[in-house]
Amino acid sequence: MQTNIQLFERACRSIPGGVNSPVRAFRAVGGTPAFIERAQGAYMWDAEGRRYIDYIGSWGPMILGHGHPAVLEAVSQAVSQGLSFGAPTEREIELAEEIIALLPSVEMVRLVNSGTEASMSAIRLARGATGRSKIVKFEGCYHGHADALLVKAGSGLATFGQATSAGVPAPVVQDTLVLAYNSVEQLEQAFAQHGADIACVIMEPIAGNMNFVRASLPFMQRARQLCSEHGALLIIDEVMTGFRVALGGAQSLYAQQIPGFAPDLTVMGKVIGGGMPLAAFGGRRDVMEHLAPQGGVYQAGTLSGNPVATACGLATLRQIQQPGFHARLGERTQQLVQGLQTAAAEAGLALSVDSEGGLFGFFLLPQLPQNYQQVMQSDGTQFNRLFHGLLERGVYLAPALYEAGFVSAAHTEDDIAQTLEAARAVFRQMAQAA
Repeated sequence: MQTNIQLFERACRSIPGGVNSPVRAFRAVGGTPAFIERAQGAYMWDAEGRRYIDYIGSWGPMILGHGHPAVLEAVSQAVSQGLSFGAPTEREIELAEEIIALLPSVEMVRLVNSGTEASMSAIRLARGATGRSKIVKFEGCYHGHADALLVKAGSGLATFGQATSAGVPAPVVQDTLVLAYNSVEQLEQAFAQHGADIACVIMEPIAGNMNFVRASLPFMQRARQLCSEHGALLIIDEVMTGFRVALGGAQSLYAQQIPGFAPDLTVMGKVIGGGMPLAAFGGRRDVMEHLAPQGGVYQAGTLSGNPVATACGLATLRQIQQPGFHARLGERTQQLVQGLQTAAAEAGLALSVDSEGGLFGFFLLPQLPQNYQQVMQSDGTQFNRLFHGLLERGVYLAPALYEAGFVSAAHTEDDIAQTLEAARAVFRQMAQAA
């Protein structure tokens, strides 16, 4: 048996940074990443045989927990029929129909392989459908690693963004406007200055890559109004929130409070693949019909609509439609975050929490932040102590201050109780060290 350290050292010799996605390297929190060997239900086991209560859930897809019998059966049957065809299948239609039935704003859908691919394709579609080039995104929202989206805010309100990655030339991001999340003022200014040239506004309804920050009702409502007034498209990125915070996604929650609310395009991922590489984007029929081969906006993928991935996604979507599923999931998540807040308060530490459905976040701050700059005020050193303290006690949170967490239907009351017991011990240690 190789230890986690041995595996990491070995990985670093053949894989840049030893990982295939940066956050897995534990650079943000320090230490050596756990190399996972297997998972079942709400648990993962690493190469050294250590068990963890898993609050990452493969970064969101495992809403049913790992190894759900109905999902495994569907995948096993699909595998026996063939791994990939490069040709249409009936299951692709079934998954598209399922998505359309659950999301009233989606009239047509295109299946792809990752959230990054879905986001960049939706933006290309918006540009092609409107004949415009500029896009608006918000600081702290993550829509994948496409060049035009790896951007940070400029020096002033509604200025053009600056690339946050080497290898992204300045001209590539010159049409990307980066604004403060939840700032109606900046949004209005951007449209006042560039409204005739803006193809789309893309946003996460709950930003999950600056931990957990909700779009306020006035902000979401004004974004919808401004897009409609200026002929731009509103793209809601539900890669993380879709089918997890509610059966109809986060957009269904806003539609309950904003009369007539609906995005023009929706980006989806994670839960719709059930753990397989599968994502999608969809929306209004008149917009989606601009896609090739029907229209002039090109988008393609060899493995798009993969028969094994669609089987996994379909089985997952059908399971989460069982009566009361999201209510139970939300209650369990609430038990976790409220318990964490109580445990922190008992230790005299500031902790603010929020959750929706099976998505949650917490900040070592007295109040919930509303944008990226406020999130940045959180104490990273304290978070690292909390992360490692919980990891040593068998609780696996995201190894970064700026990532939301995930609860699955497989998490039991006992799992929550064990987590809170571990948290109380760590919070006491943190308070004594302060």
